Amino acid sequence: MSTRALRRLKGKQRGQEALDLGDLTLGDTPEEQAEAEEEQLDTANVSPSNKKSDGRKAKKSKAQKNFSNIYELIGSTDIEGEKISADEEAEKPNRNKTSDPAKNDNRDTDKLDQKHEEESAKPPGDRVKKKKKKKKTKVTSEDGQEAAADDNIDLLLENLEQSNGLSLQNDDSGVSDRRPVLHVEHRNLNSETELKRYFGARAVLGDQRPRQRNRQFHRSTWMTSPKDSWPRFSRPGISMTLLETKDGVHYFTFEHSREYQQVQFKFLDAVESMDPNNIVALLQLNPYHIDSLLQLSDVCRIQEDQEMARDLIERALYSFECAFHPLFSLTSGTSRLDYLRPENRAFYLALYKHMMFLEKRGCPRTALEYCKLILSLDPDSDPLCMLLLIDFLALRSREYQSVLQLYQDWEEHRNLSQLPNFAFSTALCHFHLSQQENMDPEESHKQRHKADQLLQIALIMFPCNFVIPFLMPLLDLCTVQPDAAVTSHSFFGPNSQIRQLPALAELTGLYVGRTCTLWREAAVMLWLEETVKEVLRRVDAKDPVVEDCQNKRKQRYQSAPRNIHRHVLLSEIKEATSTLPLEVTTQPVMGFDPLPPLDSVISYTRPER
Repeated sequence: MSTRALRRLKGKQRGQEALDLGDLTLGDTPEEQAEAEEEQLDTANVSPSNKKSDGRKAKKSKAQKNFSNIYELIGSTDIEGEKISADEEAEKPNRNKTSDPAKNDNRDTDKLDQKHEEESAKPPGDRVKKKKKKKKTKVTSEDGQEAAADDNIDLLLENLEQSNGLSLQNDDSGVSDRRPVLHVEHRNLNSETELKRYFGARAVLGDQRPRQRNRQFHRSTWMTSPKDSWPRFSRPGISMTLLETKDGVHYFTFEHSREYQQVQFKFLDAVESMDPNNIVALLQLNPYHIDSLLQLSDVCRIQEDQEMARDLIERALYSFECAFHPLFSLTSGTSRLDYLRPENRAFYLALYKHMMFLEKRGCPRTALEYCKLILSLDPDSDPLCMLLLIDFLALRSREYQSVLQLYQDWEEHRNLSQLPNFAFSTALCHFHLSQQENMDPEESHKQRHKADQLLQIALIMFPCNFVIPFLMPLLDLCTVQPDAAVTSHSFFGPNSQIRQLPALAELTGLYVGRTCTLWREAAVMLWLEETVKEVLRRVDAKDPVVEDCQNKRKQRYQSAPRNIHRHVLLSEIKEATSTLPLEVTTQPVMGFDPLPPLDSVISYTRPER
């Protein structure tokens, strides 16, 4: 800090310091006047370019020797102090590097003389450029000091974290481990992200370039990528409102405008006409009507036009996302939509159909994100029963730890062990973890032992519809001869299937029809056959666990709730749909609203025809 700034901080004014006037002279001595005359004679014989520089030197020397104003000491001392500090900073690294100070001093003086001679020979324009360069280096040094200060702050934070027994890296890994079960990532909602991971960006995108001519500008969305082939988007009359907020959870609902309600009534008339052409005509006038898009997508899928069916679902999702409330979040897991309201059901069904298209397309990881998204919209009632599907998608995408984490977190309040899919999938997850090459042998042995125990309990609890219709066809496909002791045993025989409850047959049939591909691996088949033999040994030994599981089956699986029936209808798995009760199969099922809740909240009614 300069002396001027220090003086201002102390509250002193100019001229209050005790100055030593003994060395100051107000006039020139005769000797100094003679020297000045000699310098003027010398400058007369020098070139014009050197006159200016020598004149400046003479003025500087005269200013240093003579002080016409005693206050000039303050400014001069500041300048000298700055020059000395800068020279000292320049000399510091040289002192550390050199070993002989005397030689270095001589070299420095020689270099300074050479620099003065070069500067005197150069025109004055170059000096101005040098001054500018010096200023730039000074600015960069200040930036470097600021960066160093930031680094020092980071180092201090790291030291504080380490002193508390934590580190930044461990903290990040802890956050990833403590993520909620239904955590959704935006980048995983795009199927191209997964396809690029499998095949590379060039194979997915190719060399396609967007056409600039007649190009439409769509709003950027997370769930779908708008296409130029779509009709021009205009708001169809759907909006989202926030109903209430409780304990950090936001409850939303979709609303229909008057114009959209009139289009909805026309759509219901078109459905009752049983003519798909009426729906097509309605979509030509209203290209973003949601229920028409969903219904026509089912028609295209039945006609095996999968590309058009998928495109219609994506268009419906795009229309929904353009109507989102600013507080509605796809990833936080704190946004809720009530399935009892008919306006919200179309969003559930659009997400479900889009998820199934992704799974068939070979993108199970993206489908898993959409499954978690649907479950997060109403995790308590789970209207589409995503718990019967989430384990399958996690196994397909090899997310074994996520299945185990969900089972561990939700078993206490949701009793996931009573669902056949979780009983078998958790055992299969432990088995796949035990087969990983990078796992410690001791840990691998623990995982395999845990898998054996869980699979034995699952086979004892759900014996009827799993082993006979599942293990035997698999053994036939793999040209493996089944053991006679297994096929002839009463525990897995046909009599046990006759005594099976309808609700349990619906659940086990759904799991067998959906996950048969996961159990066809050779290692899994051998493990399953060994476990079946161990289960038969426990049955013959009259293990008390067998009788206990039999009593639980009789008490629990009397009838299935309505959301399970709805899930079976949407899955279209014949092993499960064949077990549906008559009250479900005898009533008409609409693709835009399958099995609506009996206690629906109706906001507007259709006028009488």
